Amino acid sequence: MRETVYDKIFKPKTYTLSNGKEVKQRASRAPFILLIVLFVTVVSGEVTGVDLSMLRTRGHQFIVILTAMFPPNFNFMNNVWGPLFDTIQMSLLGSIAGALLAIPFALLSSSNIIRNRLLNGFFKLFLSILRTLPTLISALIATFIFGLGTMAGTVAIFLFTLSYIGKLMYEHIENVDMGAFEAHESMGLSKVEAFRYAIVPDVLPTYLSVSLYAFEGNIRFAAILGYVGAGGVGLLLDERLGWRDYPSVGMVLLILMLVVFVIERISEYFRMKLT
Repeated sequence: MRETVYDKIFKPKTYTLSNGKEVKQRASRAPFILLIVLFVTVVSGEVTGVDLSMLRTRGHQFIVILTAMFPPNFNFMNNVWGPLFDTIQMSLLGSIAGALLAIPFALLSSSNIIRNRLLNGFFKLFLSILRTLPTLISALIATFIFGLGTMAGTVAIFLFTLSYIGKLMYEHIENVDMGAFEAHESMGLSKVEAFRYAIVPDVLPTYLSVSLYAFEGNIRFAAILGYVGAGGVGLLLDERLGWRDYPSVGMVLLILMLVVFVIERISEYFRMKLT
């Protein structure tokens, strides 16, 4: 059989050891994979019309806008607290509601707890559909249902948190040791009771850690939901950017970064206590 170019390039190299034994070393496929990635990247850029020359001709405007934001307008600080409180409020409420409802959804999606393929498949499909729906789109749909304001943002964050935590938890539950669960069932406990005493202690630290991490991310997500009318500090950012009031934008971003930093540090502290 004729040897192809691929076979020549990736043909294993043979080495002879001092004891006379031959050892074959598989050729690395990394260069071939990198070429494929480079080719796909170039084709993607051509298809989407990406013009890298714009980075050279217009990239400096990014620095110009950042420079215009500093020093921030400290007189605008009092206008930030109200929308910022709304952002934290809808992030916290949406995160708590989503994390709580994720528990029964994860339980119903776990094939080792609920041995019903149709039921498992339905809830897994439902969580998958929620995950594929961007948070901005969820918020936009919610504004048509609930109107403009923080209610729409809370619903969008709730749906994202439910899908995110629900998926991670049912995957974690499906990987736990079922010995204790089966032992509790054999003693006459119901599935819910066996889950409470056998599975919950194993998955609880992960559940709390993932919930805290989701809350951190939701604070940042909530900051941009105002662009679709979902309220919060994002609405203020959209307004100030529209008026080219960059010093006020700088004030909003500065306060938002400080709040996110404090929340992340507190969340990280509690996550470390859980591990």
